[in-house]
Amino acid sequence: CKIWSLNFSSAKISSSCCDTDLCNGQDPPESSSNGKKCYSCDEKSCSNILSCTGSEDQCLKATGKSMVLKGCVSEAICNATTSVPDVQSISCCEGNLCNGAKSVTQSCLCSTCVSLVWSLFILLVSVILC
Repeated sequence: CKIWSLNFSSAKISSSCCDTDLCNGQDPPESSSNGKKCYSCDEKSCSNILSCTGSEDQCLKATGKSMVLKGCVSEAICNATTSVPDVQSISCCEGNLCNGAKSVTQSCLCSTCVSLVWSLFILLVSVILC
């Protein structure tokens, strides 16, 4: 089982592992800050600084037709991002704040962000669990 996390500040998806009967009835435990920092976007800009937690050891930038998502991710996610529907490019980097603060005209509208986050999640489940 691989432990991973995807954190865009406004949305976070993470996994944890257990090996006893009915052990998956709880949310993954909260992770503490690990010192890594990445940029994240809101509806106005992509210059927000996000403190990464737990296994989030890389910064991510994903762009779609009219949206940009930035945040913290685990290396396992970066290794799995081959092709994601509705995403034009995905890049990961290791340094603090390496995913750029450049402002964008339209960072991410709610419905398109949800669609992009779910596309990334479905990709992860199919690649990581296989």
